[in-house]
Amino acid sequence: MNNPSRPSRSWTVLQATQQSPTLARLAELAADSTARLHCIAPLLPPALRKSVKAGPVEDAVWCLVVDNNAVASKLRQLLPALMAQLRIKGWAVTEIRLKVSRET
Repeated sequence: MNNPSRPSRSWTVLQATQQSPTLARLAELAADSTARLHCIAPLLPPALRKSVKAGPVEDAVWCLVVDNNAVASKLRQLLPALMAQLRIKGWAVTEIRLKVSRET
């Protein structure tokens, strides 16, 4: 049965994000994180690019999600160059955190 107090209209994700300030902010943060990853991608070794994913942004701290500890170890060596690239492109980044994904 239909609930008369609840509209039976379907929304796209885009419409929902435009109607909700919270969802709009989340979409903005996700887009920002993805843009950051695209910015640093040329600095990543080609063999590692598929193992690095954009993570959350909190103020001036950005998180990268990596597939395993070996990738994290290599990226730790590249962090100064990655941060410099982001700053050159206009992002005020003070730290990049690395999070190893636990997916199997």
